[in-house]
Amino acid sequence: MLTFTKMNGAGNDFVVIDNRDLSITLSKEQIALLCDRHRGIGADGLLAVEPAEAGADYKFRYYNADGGEAEMCGNGARCFGAYTAQLSSPAKTEVSFETIAGTLGAEIIGDNVRIAMSDPFDLAMNIPVQTADLGDVHFVNTGVPHAVAFVEDLPALDVVSNGAAIRYHDHFAPNGTNANFAAAVAESHIAIRTYERGVEGETLACGTGMCACALFHHILTGAASPIKVDVAGGDTLEIGFVNDGNNNFTEVTLTGPADFVFTGQTDLVG
Repeated sequence: MLTFTKMNGAGNDFVVIDNRDLSITLSKEQIALLCDRHRGIGADGLLAVEPAEAGADYKFRYYNADGGEAEMCGNGARCFGAYTAQLSSPAKTEVSFETIAGTLGAEIIGDNVRIAMSDPFDLAMNIPVQTADLGDVHFVNTGVPHAVAFVEDLPALDVVSNGAAIRYHDHFAPNGTNANFAAAVAESHIAIRTYERGVEGETLACGTGMCACALFHHILTGAASPIKVDVAGGDTLEIGFVNDGNNNFTEVTLTGPADFVFTGQTDLVG
């Protein structure tokens, strides 16, 4: 039997397992089954807590709903931070963890978690990617790759078709990219919708995608940090950052909710 905790961060939901003793080995197919919303527990991805290897408190492993491992997940990192903070007695208010994208820190602030993200890289404006419903597309890696397009009518946009067109575009081959669509709400306030690679559909929120959209909103409009971001799940999160004046960003933070839903056991993995 596998013991797990179900969590969600702004509607982005996860199966979380404690594998600090490294006794759990899951195949890609088993992870996909656990994340299946009809035959499994149901989730956008799976988080595994493992022992740290480079001096942090824990090691962060993240797998998309298709079972493939990814470098990072912003909403998953907030859930991971909230989960691992509770593993100590008394519970911690700050934890650090190692990811493929670098070592991150999480700070528990009431019902919210603030993640100190890794520095973005590979930022590029106006890349040669077009779909019928979009204008300019921009790109940055905020822990995982993200393409961003600003649109006039965000609620009416066909996120699945436009997202898939960008996700599988030759420009991003062979690994593809996540695709985000954003619209301004106010000077330092945007709304976004995201098509996630590995989920292969729209999700209610994406933390690294929020960071990408906030950075491009700042570049295009001069909006000051922090920037509020409304997500499809109904929550509003906050992205902080420092720009050196040449669009080299540091001190990127992601602040928002991380909720425990339930704990259970399953024999889906034998």
